[in-house]
Amino acid sequence: MSQKDFYKILGVNNNASADELKKAYRKLAMQYHPDKNPGDKKAEHKFREISEAYDVLRDDQKRAAYDRYGSAAFEQGGFNPNGGGGAGFGGFGFSGGFGTNFADIIDEMFGDLGGGGRADNFQQQGSDVRFNLEISLEEAFKGTTARVKYTTGATCDKCKGMGSEGGAPPIVCGTCKGRGKSRSQQGFFTIERTCHTCGGSGKTIQNPCRGCSGSGKVRREKNLEVKIPAGVEEGTRIRVAKEGEAGLRGGPAGDLYVFLSIRPHRFFKRQGADIYCRVPITITTAALGGEIEVPSIDGSHTNLKITSGTQSGHQFRIRGKGMTTLRGSGRGDMLIEAMVETPVNLSKKQKELLKQFEEASKKESNNPQSTGFFAKVKEFWDEFGG
Repeated sequence: MSQKDFYKILGVNNNASADELKKAYRKLAMQYHPDKNPGDKKAEHKFREISEAYDVLRDDQKRAAYDRYGSAAFEQGGFNPNGGGGAGFGGFGFSGGFGTNFADIIDEMFGDLGGGGRADNFQQQGSDVRFNLEISLEEAFKGTTARVKYTTGATCDKCKGMGSEGGAPPIVCGTCKGRGKSRSQQGFFTIERTCHTCGGSGKTIQNPCRGCSGSGKVRREKNLEVKIPAGVEEGTRIRVAKEGEAGLRGGPAGDLYVFLSIRPHRFFKRQGADIYCRVPITITTAALGGEIEVPSIDGSHTNLKITSGTQSGHQFRIRGKGMTTLRGSGRGDMLIEAMVETPVNLSKKQKELLKQFEEASKKESNNPQSTGFFAKVKEFWDEFGG
């Protein structure tokens, strides 16, 4: 059987380093991979050839045997390194197919691209924690510092989050040898499954901590102060870094997210940066005009001039008396909606005066809206013949 020059196949010299071998193989493997050359028998043969060459030269013991005996040492019935002939070198052989040896090579070369590399998830980041906080409109206007209390997974003090007694480091999983996966050959295919012993992490804890049962964290109450900036709105989310659940077995902690809701106010209603306020005014103030005093969200008093003839629903705008703008300067506006109040519990004299006013108003156009409305109603009825 002819000798194969594995160095020539990979295009490297006889003293090539491990990195040079890997680089050469990766370049050729990408070029001749069957997935890139479907149905090409020559490319498939070439791919098997370079995989066989790399399988031998990447292993120091195999490479030393090849340098001394050549490729014949790896053929069936080749030289036995322990002495004598026979198939004692069979353990060094290349399967010639896409078996376990080939899967190991691909795992080493392309694991970072296809997710087939060694597991490194023994330490995992902790989950984020959500906390719902209700504040008043005044607190949203001026900002505040709120105290939040919640229970979450915290780092175990006994093992310092490592999950093992005394904080000892984890050991390599004996089942998967640190790969996090188990393999089985089924004909042409190699089947990979997550290791059942380590859960895919590649590491196990020899003596689990009795305080946390090996998880590295315990349930604990936290009490924090969270700064609420001025101008926050309903649904604003505030992130507090690293105050969530502790990581698994020493991994980084998650974050705390505080979701804000604003309590309904007895006077004001917010819309963006503006504030709305409905203010009842007397019928005489609405008719004659006047001045009223209205509250502001900052606690101050504002005098508002009511023009004569003001109707219910009319809005007066007061500039710069609204909400603080989040991450900005200045304030929104306050809109005062007039609500003309009809008087109740009238005395006899008040009723007589109102009747006199009504009689005097019949000859004057003091109520244009009602006069116009009922005139249109009369026309509507006339269209239907009375």
